[in-house]
Amino acid sequence: MNVPRQISTYCPRCKTHTEHTVSLYKEGKRRALARGERHHKRERKGYGGQKYPMLRRKAKTTKKQTLKLRCKECGYILHRKGIRLRRITIE
Repeated sequence: MNVPRQISTYCPRCKTHTEHTVSLYKEGKRRALARGERHHKRERKGYGGQKYPMLRRKAKTTKKQTLKLRCKECGYILHRKGIRLRRITIE
């Protein structure tokens, strides 16, 4: 699916419709010392096997791509949840 590089949409900080630049949202690196990560590591440690059932085959073939919209006036960033797509291109 083709997405325009600029979209005119509502900015909650400006409280008006402004031009926004569009880019793809990318997840950051997971923190090894986060509470959930430490808990999961402790659950998997030692004997007793896997805490959750191991995923043998992938259920989904596509991902929901999230768009990152940045306001040109104030620089406010908002995310827009995308639909399931195999490929997305920003033009």
